[in-house]
Amino acid sequence: MKPRSDLLPNSFEFETQALVKPTGFREYDARWWFGHPASDKAPELNLLGVQALGMGLGTLIRRLGAGPKIVVGHDFRFYSLSIKLALAQGLMAAGCDVKDIGLALSPMAYFAQFALDAPSVAMVTASHNENGWTGVKMGCQRPLTFGQEEMAQLRDIVLSGDFDLTGGGTYETVRDFRAVYLDDLVEGVKLNRPLKVVAACGNGTAGAFAPEMLERIGCEVIPLDAELDYSFPRYNPNPEDMEMLHAIRDKVLETGADVGLGFDGDGDRCGVVDNEGNEIFADKVGVMLARDISAQHENAKFVVDVKSTGLFMTDPVLQANGAVTDYWKTGHSYIKRRVAELGAIAGFEKSGHFFFNPPIGRGYDDGLVTAIAICRMLDRNPGQSMADLYRALPLTYGSPTMSPHCADEIKYDVISRVVDRFTEMKSAGETVAGHPIVDLVTVNGIRVVTDDGTWGLVRASSNKPELVVVVESPVSEERKLEMFRAVDAILRENEEVGAYNQSI
Repeated sequence: MKPRSDLLPNSFEFETQALVKPTGFREYDARWWFGHPASDKAPELNLLGVQALGMGLGTLIRRLGAGPKIVVGHDFRFYSLSIKLALAQGLMAAGCDVKDIGLALSPMAYFAQFALDAPSVAMVTASHNENGWTGVKMGCQRPLTFGQEEMAQLRDIVLSGDFDLTGGGTYETVRDFRAVYLDDLVEGVKLNRPLKVVAACGNGTAGAFAPEMLERIGCEVIPLDAELDYSFPRYNPNPEDMEMLHAIRDKVLETGADVGLGFDGDGDRCGVVDNEGNEIFADKVGVMLARDISAQHENAKFVVDVKSTGLFMTDPVLQANGAVTDYWKTGHSYIKRRVAELGAIAGFEKSGHFFFNPPIGRGYDDGLVTAIAICRMLDRNPGQSMADLYRALPLTYGSPTMSPHCADEIKYDVISRVVDRFTEMKSAGETVAGHPIVDLVTVNGIRVVTDDGTWGLVRASSNKPELVVVVESPVSEERKLEMFRAVDAILRENEEVGAYNQSI
């Protein structure tokens, strides 16, 4: 039977038929509103729909030739365990051999693909999304996760009910895998420099992992919101959100810590606050790490997303080290795949997803591996603080990632209109914020670059009903604001674009 998209809760149909809203199949993740007692928003998925998703995923990985073994795990939300078990039921119906690692971080599930010799993964998580959201991060070619093509195939299989239900699947609970993962992270890592580190977890799943890992490599750890609490009582565990960064800043200044590290809800991202309380956007952290890595690895190649600072192209230290940078589509799946394709040693996203190939990592995004890389960078610079390393970067004026609301059903059409509008402006010789347009980067939405290096980006969010706006200027704070006002004026030509989640 095909899943439906119009079932209402507290009804006979909701308890007997699969609910799967098509918009939950996003570019590289699956993400749905599952429901919350405090919300009257209608669910987009029910447990029978999750079971159908498992049937579809099991069908797809078999058709892609990945074999039957698959790792599953879940994050710390009050409904994630039940969703994972429904997903596992569907996978087994499609003949999969399920390896359940229990409560986990997304990178722990990716690691399990290697450690348990399982080609595929299905991690139940909504990452940093508000409670009530759920989702699944999936892949069948380690260390990669599904991209747009695989997600489209999965969507078509599930929504059409085109399942290969061979049966014969198995289920195994993998005991104490958390310890295996932590042991692997800390193997061979011991800092020479004593570091006092604030480990902020936003009450998300990383609280059960990050503080212990940092202690084991030699840090003095100051836990912040490390107790697991799926109500997220203070703020969502999102190290790109200013509310979380402000909390880290306050704790760093209160305790005199060397650095503050913030982890998102499923532990695949890491945010940074320096010892002076400066909230360093993740793309600037990426430049600092790229400097450190390129000093050790000749002609290092990096991949960064289109939201990231222009310093990856202009920084004199990276140029002197022979580093080369490729700008690519935003999204952990896209950057991960591009890093693999180009053989880059690392990839960086402004959101805080960092990807390290050997000898640093295994190619997937792991906030704890990122934390180790930052600590090692400080360890290699004993006479300098995190603030010193940050000050050493050329000054640019960048915005946080801003996200005006725009419905999933219309957001890509809006972006298409915005791309056309800026393209027409460039062709007509019009200016943006008083300056000529010298470049339009359209690999993912549109990045408008003017003659003084100031730029603005607009793209569609891949996992929420939102657009994404970022601006940066190497000139001044005022030029940054001028670019934002110019970009926002173009956006406001589309009445479907709503309010921003945070201001500039």
